[in-house]
Amino acid sequence: MLPIRKVAVLGAGVMGASIAGHLANVGIPSILLDVVPKEVTEEEVKKGLSLSDRSVRNRLATLGKRNLTKNKPAPLYTQEVLSLIEVGNFEDDFAKIAQCDWVIEVVVERLDVKKVILEKVEQHRKQGSIVSSNTSGVSITAMAQDRSQDFRRHFLGTHFFNPPRYMKLLELIPTSDTDLQLIEQLRQFGEEVLGKGVVIAHDTPNFIANRIGTFGLLVTLDEMKKTSLSIDDVDVLTGPILGRPKSATFRTLDLVGLDTFIHVANNVVSATTDDAEKAIFTVPDTLNDMVSRGWLGEKRGQGFFKKERKSDGSSEIMVLDLATMTYRSRRRLSSSSYEAARQAGSLAAKMKALLFSEDEVSQFLWQVIKRVLIYSASLVGEIADDIISIDQAMQWGFNWDLGPFAMWDAIGLAKSIERMQKEGETIPALALEALANGGSFYKKENHVSHQFIKQGYVPIRKNEREIDLASQIEQGKVVLSNRGASLIDLGDGVLCLDFHSAKQAIGTDMITMMMQAAEKVEKDYDSLILTAKSTNFCVGANLMMMLSEAQDDNWDDLEYMIRSLQNATMRLKYLSKPVVTAPFGMALGGGAELCFLADHIQASAETYIGLVEVGVGLIPAGGGSKEMVYRAMERLPQDVPHDPYPSITKAFETIAMAKVSSSAHHAKELGYFRAADGVTVNRDHLLYDAKTVARKLAETYVPKKSQPVTVLGSNGAAYLRMGVFTMKESGFISEHDEKIAQKLIHIMTGGHVANGTQVAEQYLLDLEREAFMSLLGEPKTQARMQHMLQKGKPLRN
Repeated sequence: MLPIRKVAVLGAGVMGASIAGHLANVGIPSILLDVVPKEVTEEEVKKGLSLSDRSVRNRLATLGKRNLTKNKPAPLYTQEVLSLIEVGNFEDDFAKIAQCDWVIEVVVERLDVKKVILEKVEQHRKQGSIVSSNTSGVSITAMAQDRSQDFRRHFLGTHFFNPPRYMKLLELIPTSDTDLQLIEQLRQFGEEVLGKGVVIAHDTPNFIANRIGTFGLLVTLDEMKKTSLSIDDVDVLTGPILGRPKSATFRTLDLVGLDTFIHVANNVVSATTDDAEKAIFTVPDTLNDMVSRGWLGEKRGQGFFKKERKSDGSSEIMVLDLATMTYRSRRRLSSSSYEAARQAGSLAAKMKALLFSEDEVSQFLWQVIKRVLIYSASLVGEIADDIISIDQAMQWGFNWDLGPFAMWDAIGLAKSIERMQKEGETIPALALEALANGGSFYKKENHVSHQFIKQGYVPIRKNEREIDLASQIEQGKVVLSNRGASLIDLGDGVLCLDFHSAKQAIGTDMITMMMQAAEKVEKDYDSLILTAKSTNFCVGANLMMMLSEAQDDNWDDLEYMIRSLQNATMRLKYLSKPVVTAPFGMALGGGAELCFLADHIQASAETYIGLVEVGVGLIPAGGGSKEMVYRAMERLPQDVPHDPYPSITKAFETIAMAKVSSSAHHAKELGYFRAADGVTVNRDHLLYDAKTVARKLAETYVPKKSQPVTVLGSNGAAYLRMGVFTMKESGFISEHDEKIAQKLIHIMTGGHVANGTQVAEQYLLDLEREAFMSLLGEPKTQARMQHMLQKGKPLRN
């Protein structure tokens, strides 16, 4: 099989351009092609251009590429990767696909159009190259039926979920002719290069995730009609409380677009011969009515929800009343089962509270979930070979916390089947066999996860690059633990410091464990990794605790905590063994400072790091300001004299404006990460990559020694203060903003010293702590902290 070094993407619409964009994110160059426009635009006429000009002929591909810098959420890690995308058109540039190892067709979802394009691909592709059609439901076998045997061996379906950068799922849909080695090659490329969760789907309508997801949405609509529940009620019930995303049901439909959803549903209607299935996939008249009105959802500004401007200038999200087809204010759900679920601990407990009560909400959810579970079990063997493929597709494609079979286990297979049978339901044979053989769809044997198939339980395939901290804990690898963090032995001389405090906030427990980690590593291990098994790496200090202590005038305790954090970060920074941090998700405030102490940062590509303390009226005090000074000076050329002001100014602005990276690559541009720091695209492989780096560093590690840093002193402070003064006089910042900025400048320029003075790290840490404590006592800072806790957004006062 050819290694995949270059890709052709045929079709520069939103999906095609976004696929090219994500390929660029991971360093894979591509050729993005689309049709030649049939006529020139007014703007092109004004420029004297005609249909013979290349800029006109490449217009659609150029527009697709340009939109990658405008679309939200951002498809690109950084705009620098755009240089990896070459644009062209189907008439002048099609022969260029011979340069490519993978050709992805992403044209309109019509079989006839796709077949024409694939015929042309066969004429120009190079021998051995992979060809795939990116489709959400068109038959892969039908597309290839007129192609040669060699083409069919190298052809399959690829269903990227939108947006490709963020959505983890990639469904591979081989045909009976597809080479098995090619499937495995693309699976590995998808997982290890593109960062995807790959599942193998059968060539059936809508494949796996869209088949079950669409069924679930339509069943929810169907069951809602039998109740008094409204759209906003249902979205509350089918969101996070049920282990589903915040977009729940109707907000999801708005985001997808009702026209797109109807097209996907019709795929099944046109293909199935089962009357019952055809009936449920037949779109309700209500949705067709909304489409006829142009209420398609987010892209048209209204669907099931609409934002309306109120008379006072504020805005409100209104919800559609299906009885009157008018919009009204959202209302609060009243339900005993919902309140019981809110008080429950685990997701399994929440689901049991919701499904096994007596009120209308519980009856509604039971009917929905029951139908989804039975339908999913009936499709095993038809849409996928096993249950894990279906569960993973729903987790990765629809952001469900639990797929249908894991959910069935969570609510109790025996109890739920007994109830279903009493209600006259026909239970799929697979579910009855699982109940009879082990009582569940999944189980663990010797710490290895197994899934049930007709022959019994078999181990679940796992990529060797996946290290699961939860599994390490189950195996008794915990060395020390408290409420905020644990030390876990990863083997091979590597110790892991796992943060698990409430909401991933830094507190005394976490600081204590940092110091204990230092002692353990010095004595018994070769290296240390800092990471977490939660939603985010670390969101910084416990804001509520600090505000409470400040309001109670517990200044000695607060000062002690800040000093303890500084001591812990310095202890780990100058450990005699290498330290690697593995951040992901949000790494804010103190979370960023925990990254800075490491010898190497191995970050998830989706890491959003920032020193955001200014947003709550404070400054970084765990070494963040100091580290940004060091990083700024490191970036200066060492062999020739260089003006340090621009570098320090950039670092100051990054902190003062509370900039947060949009990716790990962007974090390097902002100066939070160094150029040599690593990026892992697949979040599941992050700990493996961090461990690999840690072991490599340990082989030749030479402990660091604290070095002084040259600061700009009073002259530099005056330079930076001039910019702050200008912003204040222009009305861009408040007096309190100015006060915060002045204190930050004092730290980053070294206080009251001359330009070019060398100062120690501890000196800058002392300045940080002094400024932090001073600001914490300010009423306006405390107001900002209170506002952030209550509203979740900054207050400018």
